[in-house]
Amino acid sequence: MKKFIFAFSIFTHLVGSHWLDDYIASIPDFPKPGIQFKCYPDLLKNPPAFKRLIREFADRYRDSDLDCIVGLDSRGFIFGAALAYEMELPFVMIRKAGKLPRKVERIDYQLEYGTATFEIEVESLNRDDRVLIMDDLLATGGTAQAAAELVERVGGQVVEVACLIELAGLGGREKLKRPFYAPISIEVDE
Repeated sequence: MKKFIFAFSIFTHLVGSHWLDDYIASIPDFPKPGIQFKCYPDLLKNPPAFKRLIREFADRYRDSDLDCIVGLDSRGFIFGAALAYEMELPFVMIRKAGKLPRKVERIDYQLEYGTATFEIEVESLNRDDRVLIMDDLLATGGTAQAAAELVERVGGQVVEVACLIELAGLGGREKLKRPFYAPISIEVDE
């Protein structure tokens, strides 16, 4: 999904300056000529930098009275599980269809190129749990919006959606219609 979104990106640049900028790589001509693909493996390969990021997220949410962190399949697991560990909170997975063995609630949602399905175990959240949803990237917002709706269906309250990177200019923040945070914003011109 993320690769497809980047395929529409003709020009991108980082908005503002942040210490994380050094860990976001630009890969020219991937997945096709003219595309500047943005990725973050250098962050994950640098334990002090990754730890610093997780602590910054924890500082942001420490006084938010959260009950759990929800991570989206699959890259949201990286950041969400680490943050849940740092904050000593439960971690709940939203998975792609057919990956959870217990009773699930599911949502079908539109992608740029088709449809997809997310599932959450019905008993994974308590009614009125205050939830932070974590993923790696916000682009057009369809995935995050579906996850938020799914959390609300099983009784959770979405406090905020957070990602490492926002692709500004694709309308994701507006579509989400919920509080949103990303330490890195990359301007994308289609």
